[in-house]
Amino acid sequence: MRLDEPFWWYDEEAWGIAACLAPIGAAYGWAAKSRFRRGKPYRSRLPVICVGNFTAGGTGKTPLAIHLCEHLRAAGHEPVVLTRGYRGGLSGPYWVDRKTDSARDVGDEALLLARAAPTQLARDRQAGARAIETGPNAATVIIMDDGLQNPGLAKDLSIAVVDGSRGIGNGRVIPAGPLRAPLDFQLELTDAVIVNEQSPGAGRHITEWMRRHFNGPVLRAVTIPAEDTSWLEERRVVAWAGIGAPQRFFDMLRACKADVRESVAFRDHQMLQEVEALRLLALADRHDATLVTTEKDLARLSGAGGQLAQLADSSRVLPIKLSLEKADAERLSSLLDMALKVRT
Repeated sequence: MRLDEPFWWYDEEAWGIAACLAPIGAAYGWAAKSRFRRGKPYRSRLPVICVGNFTAGGTGKTPLAIHLCEHLRAAGHEPVVLTRGYRGGLSGPYWVDRKTDSARDVGDEALLLARAAPTQLARDRQAGARAIETGPNAATVIIMDDGLQNPGLAKDLSIAVVDGSRGIGNGRVIPAGPLRAPLDFQLELTDAVIVNEQSPGAGRHITEWMRRHFNGPVLRAVTIPAEDTSWLEERRVVAWAGIGAPQRFFDMLRACKADVRESVAFRDHQMLQEVEALRLLALADRHDATLVTTEKDLARLSGAGGQLAQLADSSRVLPIKLSLEKADAERLSSLLDMALKVRT
């Protein structure tokens, strides 16, 4: 479980705490629904493919958005990403420059997305879509990152990503549970669900549950290393990560036969301080081990100095990607094709 998540979100035995907070969750859910229904969505001249999730925290939205960009580009399209730049200081509209921008300005996710496609940062999604239409980057389709509950922009296809190991937790709305709005309302906004499994078959019960509660397509994906991992075999490592589900990353390292001497989890999107960098460097020295982290964590160290810069230089990255079995990949491709053809 993430360090910044209340334990009762995913603990069936903690129903009492969740029940006490349920009235607040009901009010939060009502506010989320009211905000959406009062919205006047802007219809872009470009097709909009939305990637979102039902719950707070990480489920694999960024790898899916990158996967969609790569798929669309291979099919001859010019995708552009629209992101709110979570945890970044800029509000936009602003074109992300992955070479010069820092995570403090645009957020770590924006830096990763900008590697896959031109990326527009905008808290106001309507303003962001208009900026994409204006250019200067060529664009034939917008990939809207984390926008399922956002009423500002009309979508042509909305895909929700579900964590294959945790699902929707206790099924309650924040703060009583992890849901960002009542599930039945969110399902109305969704065209397809992708269950992101830690390993093939590991999320089958979540997939089956979703298929019983959602009438649309429910596809399965798995997060895998994006490059050769032979360098990890039998290597002593100190793993560190501040992502939505750090344990999944640590388990992946072990699956790659790394000798994980210690694993250190931080809060999701946490900006490390000098003392934390010193701690990690000392652990690596004590174990005579290699520091290994995620692309997202390393992105947050961009432009840093002092011990943080040394941590960045000393850490190796294990890149990941989303993979779908042939039948589900073909189904996803068909969904994209249909959404794009409706607008042409």
